[in-house]
Amino acid sequence: MGSVCFIVDAMVTGEMLPRHLKSIRESGVADHLLPILVTATQAQERLSAIEQRYHAHSLITPARPLGARLNKAAFASQAEWLIIALQKKPLSADLWGALYPQLNTYTLDALIIGFTRPTLSERILRRLLASALIFPPYIAVRRAWLERLGGFDPELDDNNAIDDFLQRLHACPTRLKTYSGHLLSQMDEPDDDPMLPNPEAVVTSRP
Repeated sequence: MGSVCFIVDAMVTGEMLPRHLKSIRESGVADHLLPILVTATQAQERLSAIEQRYHAHSLITPARPLGARLNKAAFASQAEWLIIALQKKPLSADLWGALYPQLNTYTLDALIIGFTRPTLSERILRRLLASALIFPPYIAVRRAWLERLGGFDPELDDNNAIDDFLQRLHACPTRLKTYSGHLLSQMDEPDDDPMLPNPEAVVTSRP
């Protein structure tokens, strides 16, 4: 597979951070092939213990927004693919093991990982609260494409940084697919819900 680096922000994952790292390390791939960068705003004893246990490396960026923290981690990594956590929800180790072979390709710029269609209650919530954003658990993006997009907005924090990046990802001619479970599928079916992303914008190809 192509070289991979995980970027997991301690503020995004919160108390679920250890579960994210445990899942990655239990995927069955040798540790040295899967560097993990944990971004945070301050050093903590708990973070140091987690870093040692899961062979991760922390990048402390005091008083910097999420966009700037993720950009710093992306710049520090030399991997071909960056897999970035976007919410608290961790994914199973089995999913990672099945995902890695999909990254051994030059026909994709990014993969939405673990994306599922929002439930009816989530869709109703999005209609009632415009700020109720629903993000996929992870995204894998090729380093070259992340750089082409200009990375994350370094001035934006939390959900705003993620939402802005995903919107730009969808607006560009990104070769983007979704990965759920053990199946890789294109989002090519029309969606009649105006609150959901336009599938034609999600799966695109370069001219």
